[in-house]
Amino acid sequence: MIDNLIEVKDIKVKKNMSVNDLVKMMSESGGFTSQKLADATDIVEKMIKNEDCLRILSFPACIMATGTRGVIVDMVRKGYIDLIITTCGTLDHDLSRTWKSYYKGDFMMDDEKLRKNGISRLGNVLVPDECYGLVLEERLAPIFDEIFKDELSLSTHEIIDRVGAKLDNEHSLLYQCHKHSVPIFVPGITDGSFGCQLWMYYQMHRKLRIDLFDDEQVLSEMTSEAKETGAIIIGGGISKHHVIWWNQFRGGLDYAIYLTTAQEFDGSLSGAQIREAVSWGKVKPDAKKMTVEGDATISFPIIMAAVEDRL
Repeated sequence: MIDNLIEVKDIKVKKNMSVNDLVKMMSESGGFTSQKLADATDIVEKMIKNEDCLRILSFPACIMATGTRGVIVDMVRKGYIDLIITTCGTLDHDLSRTWKSYYKGDFMMDDEKLRKNGISRLGNVLVPDECYGLVLEERLAPIFDEIFKDELSLSTHEIIDRVGAKLDNEHSLLYQCHKHSVPIFVPGITDGSFGCQLWMYYQMHRKLRIDLFDDEQVLSEMTSEAKETGAIIIGGGISKHHVIWWNQFRGGLDYAIYLTTAQEFDGSLSGAQIREAVSWGKVKPDAKKMTVEGDATISFPIIMAAVEDRL
């Protein structure tokens, strides 16, 4: 007989129960991904409460086109994270939604018809041309004129911070990050409309330089000087890898949460599990860690709603 067995208990859904109550029941239910979600919530709570921990959030741009943007903005506003590593499209969607609106659509809409009407489809989110590329081109050019008036060499986190300083919108991630001194790093800065606007500005300002080495220097210093580090990593790609890459030089993350839909059978970084990162020294073997499979627009708000009750 195996010692210390824990009984699986049924979830009892009650009227007016809180999200935190539900997550606690998931912890006792032993039920597949719900158990992982509950464990991840416990880890996020510990990470946020740990004042000695450098708390990192990384995510791909797509979720900024959804209401999940609000969860991230609130985390910055409430001081739950210390730095963000993301992709260029995050800047695109945050600025576009600051100045214009996106709309609800459907995965099965006629894409040819949408294009004829000047609308792009991001999953089941609709992005009219005038709410994305056109508004960014119109608004960013004069901001760049001000930012680069006296200095033509800046890092990505400096450029983003200075753009955020020009905004006055409580719902904007860039604005809140500027307001609360949370740097945003975008290692793939040219892979999106914001970066394209920088390239277009470069056509008339050939001395413009983006100092990526300064970004790396700051990331190196922040991670190496931290007593502990923790990360909530949504999705994969360059933003995920940049987090774990810099943490390998300090012996790995002390806290690690992966929220992902990718699978590991193809050997991709996006699908790589936390246990693989342990083999590289990017996550400590004894780290508090959990991978939660599923759509982060579901799992992430649930985790943060439960954590909010506990804090």
